[in-house]
Amino acid sequence: MSIAPIGLVTIVAGLLCLLMGHRAAFTALVIATLFGAAAALLIGPANIPPADLLLGFVAASVIMRSRETAHAIGSMRFPEPGFWLLCLVLYGVASAVLAPRLLGGNIPIIPLGTSDYASTGSTVPLGPVSSNFTQSVYLIADLICFAIAASIASRPAGFETIARALLFCAAANILLAFLDIGTYATGTSWLLDFMRNAQYALHFDDEVTGMKRIVGSFTEASSFARTTLGLTAFTGTLWVCGRSPALTGPLAAISLVLVILSTSSTGLAGAPLVLLIIYVTAVARSGFQMNHPFRSAAMLCVPLLAIAAVLAISLNDAASATISNYLNVLIFDKSTSESGIERGSWNTFALQNFFDSYGIGVGLGTSRASSFPLALLSNVGVAGTLFYLLFIGTAFLGRRGAPMSGPSDVRLAARNACLGLIIGDTFAAPTVEQGLLFYILVGMACAQPERATYQHPVMSRLPTGAEI
Repeated sequence: MSIAPIGLVTIVAGLLCLLMGHRAAFTALVIATLFGAAAALLIGPANIPPADLLLGFVAASVIMRSRETAHAIGSMRFPEPGFWLLCLVLYGVASAVLAPRLLGGNIPIIPLGTSDYASTGSTVPLGPVSSNFTQSVYLIADLICFAIAASIASRPAGFETIARALLFCAAANILLAFLDIGTYATGTSWLLDFMRNAQYALHFDDEVTGMKRIVGSFTEASSFARTTLGLTAFTGTLWVCGRSPALTGPLAAISLVLVILSTSSTGLAGAPLVLLIIYVTAVARSGFQMNHPFRSAAMLCVPLLAIAAVLAISLNDAASATISNYLNVLIFDKSTSESGIERGSWNTFALQNFFDSYGIGVGLGTSRASSFPLALLSNVGVAGTLFYLLFIGTAFLGRRGAPMSGPSDVRLAARNACLGLIIGDTFAAPTVEQGLLFYILVGMACAQPERATYQHPVMSRLPTGAEI
């Protein structure tokens, strides 16, 4: 095992956060989720990201507080969302141990990690792989992170802390994207090597149609675009709800522009869906009211303006050709590219693994896919997929608190952010594990700080601004 320089920084930050308290530690954790290309610890071929290392310090700070610990454990009781996530984790870990051994030999897989067979880039017979262990550890970490997030967010001060940390996260993501672009343009990309030390395939110098692929602090453009889609949905929802519009509006707009310019097919395909979610939220949140004619007119004009913009581009030959070529390279011709063909074969084998295993799944972390739904089905089968759907359903569909209140708007923003991440994962995720940021957002989405026994000005620093 070796500790990277960023790992030493993470440990120092974790120790400082222990002194400052659990809310400070969790704020640092939220920011650390951005460092997807960094490895704080290197254990053989396994990478321990800064966020996962910092999670240990957060857990230690929560354990020292009996109330938060009790609430974290209580978040996993039946029929709370955490119960279904616990079921998914238990089933996933069991499948990682048993499925590759019980079903081994006769099912061809695209292995996610290293196996007993030589790596040829093609299929190998089903058997244990190194990622059975690492994916199990990551999924257990996700469960712990969700429970801690739900616990901290159960109190008004903690709820507001996480909400603010997510806004800081969106701002930091933008800053890191600009640093990525700036260092590449000036030939100083080496300045970011300290956070690009993970033992993965890193693609931070790639170009498409003469444009640099924006990766920020992630391993590739699709990972950056996926996270930015979620943060766009979070900040955009807060903006349409009138929460600190002078802050959330620019954060959402800049994040959206970065997604579009990232040259990621995941981002380009997901951006319209995220915009649709935000628009539907605005309509549902404010509606069309005769006593607010200007706001209602603005709501009605959004689709018309979008259609007008499409028509204007279509009538301009130069603009139409430029955008058409851009979309053809990144989306429409993607399936015929070498990368598209390879990812298509991953999904084909993943779906076949689901049927070959009789719906049981070939084990958590065993096979690689290029779409989250197929990763679920191929790895953890019908049972694991059902547990995941119950987890998401109970977290998102339950009514909590007074509508249009501060906590309600933040919960809505967190749900929309989760949907943005799921959209990104549907286009490109190779695994079942969705990262700590996703489970932090789910914890926020189902938190109820209103149940606290004392009064606190929840979201008082995210005031309602001018109505839209």
